[in-house]
Amino acid sequence: MVTTPFIPEEEYARVREAVTDKYARLSLLADMARLNALSAVKRAGSGHLGSSFSAMDIVVWLYHEELNTLEKGIDSPERDVYFSSKGHDVPGLYSVLHSFGIVPEEKLLKLRRLHGLDGHPNIKVRGIEVNSGSLGMGISKGRGMVWAKRYLGRGGRVFVMTGDGELQEGQNYEALHAAVHQRVTDLTVIVDHNKLQSDMQVSEIMALGDLEAVFKDFGWHVARCDGHDWKALERVFGEFKAVTDRPKILIADTIKGRGVSFMEHPRALADNKGFYKWHAGAPDDESFQAAHEELAERINGQMEALNLGTLALLSPTPEGKLDHGNALGEPISTGAHIQGNALGEPLSTGGEVVKTTKVSDEYVAVAFGEALVELGAERTDMVVLDADLSADCRLRGFENTYPERFIENGIAEQDMVSMAGGLARHGVLPVVNSFASFLASRANEQIYNNATELSKIIYACHYAGLIPAGPGTSHQSIRDISLFGALPNVVIVEPCNAAETKQALRYLVNENDVNGMLRLIIGPSPRKIELPAEYALTPGRGVALTEGNDALLFAYGPVMLHEALKASEILKEQGFGLKVVNTPWLNRVDAGWLKGAVAGFDTLYVLEDHAPVGGLGDFLLGALVENGLLGGARFRKIAVEGYPASGTPPEVLQHHGLDGASLAKRIQAGG
Repeated sequence: MVTTPFIPEEEYARVREAVTDKYARLSLLADMARLNALSAVKRAGSGHLGSSFSAMDIVVWLYHEELNTLEKGIDSPERDVYFSSKGHDVPGLYSVLHSFGIVPEEKLLKLRRLHGLDGHPNIKVRGIEVNSGSLGMGISKGRGMVWAKRYLGRGGRVFVMTGDGELQEGQNYEALHAAVHQRVTDLTVIVDHNKLQSDMQVSEIMALGDLEAVFKDFGWHVARCDGHDWKALERVFGEFKAVTDRPKILIADTIKGRGVSFMEHPRALADNKGFYKWHAGAPDDESFQAAHEELAERINGQMEALNLGTLALLSPTPEGKLDHGNALGEPISTGAHIQGNALGEPLSTGGEVVKTTKVSDEYVAVAFGEALVELGAERTDMVVLDADLSADCRLRGFENTYPERFIENGIAEQDMVSMAGGLARHGVLPVVNSFASFLASRANEQIYNNATELSKIIYACHYAGLIPAGPGTSHQSIRDISLFGALPNVVIVEPCNAAETKQALRYLVNENDVNGMLRLIIGPSPRKIELPAEYALTPGRGVALTEGNDALLFAYGPVMLHEALKASEILKEQGFGLKVVNTPWLNRVDAGWLKGAVAGFDTLYVLEDHAPVGGLGDFLLGALVENGLLGGARFRKIAVEGYPASGTPPEVLQHHGLDGASLAKRIQAGG
């Protein structure tokens, strides 16, 4: 149990009105926004504090001293535009927008909750200019905004924040070149140069070289300063105003986790044996309390020195209702979360997983990591490639055991996939890892090109499906099956538990003779999916998990099978027998097995952790028709309709009608 006190908007207004010393005022406001971001992330159970804190001083400077956005109006076409390309720092941006009343308190209290604030920037939130979180796109988008403003005769400049690790994405350099060539002079890029990526130093993942020289060679006006020094920021942005013949770029040297001593680099690296643990996830209770006390003590010290008294806090209830004037706050339970994770983003702690009593320890991701190490001992031709997600994708074991066969590519999925193609052409078996939403879509052309060469590569698509939903649409992968499924020589498998994960990877490595796509969720299953004791993964075949004669439901993966089993349990109490079949093969089927599976059923369902187009449902429907097995049976797809919502897993599953109770109602009603 922990309390999460917030600073209300009125306190920010009081500071803005009362403090005449500009630098003292900005320092105080920045720490106040840090405190609110800390509480919002803790309350959410996941989020990004390290990069929110490193960028905070720059964002505060922009909104208070540089942008005309508030003066012109946040919806004015003449406004200056600011957005973060990296998107990880959005809790900090939300806190700054809240300080002006743009993001209301009730929204800030619902970070990563349904009808609240997405875990990455989304334009449905007032004050957010673009959807981001999928890295490397921001400079291109900013250039387009400037072009449009110029074409339409509108005023206003565009400011884009990028991460330094994000600069490993090649698209940035295409945009840097085009901005100069197209004379996009009202574009300013700010590099949050905190020198850390997800959990390691940029120099260790993929060194960037002399950034000043690189940017100057592209033709940009370049400046560099301490991103936490108000006078230095004032000097640089003043200098930029006089530059009218080219785009501008500021390399802001910052400290990841700035403002909380034990989150700051390099101490945080030393404390965790070279890994930075505060990039993603919520701090544990003890760390949260320590960070909150440190920030509150510094804020109160500043306020007392300015004769402003002490800070007034609001205390949200667990339901998000507000009680003003109480600094104690209301306790919220974090027992339903993995540390830093509500089936969301795990803390990058070198691969360690903090378990609780309220979630199963059946992590397919952990089993995948273990299987990699086991297979690495057997297959000396197997190499593992990573895109700066080694801890999240559970690759540390392989990385530490076989460092000579672990290739870190940084945030450059397209480059990584093409490298894998070259490796495969010369007899190496690459296992390529990234989040599904980035690997399947961003590098789709490169994956296609590799596939046409008829070599063999295994693509491990982590973070697949609707859940976790807190990070928002940029990270929810509901089209990856269709993207891989269009390729004739790729087998797609999604295992439902740890044992099936190990079998699936072993099959793709040792038995499958074409490319493989292994679809994995990143968190634990809400329950352990029990398979028959004698179960062996067999190409094109599934296995029944329940018995029933009234309807048949095909499903796959830990999340959807859990909800399907819940639905079958609810329906059983109502006298309705739902047969649930685990179907891990998403684009292969044994026609003989399928014939036996559907025999005697006049109602067939497919539950998708994917969009309704291009998933297992479409594939099975085609197979049923082609083999004359559909007959007069009704066939229904239950899938993620529309764009996926952001929130907690229960909220989002219910919102899309995919939780067990909703499924039971839909099936009982025949829908």
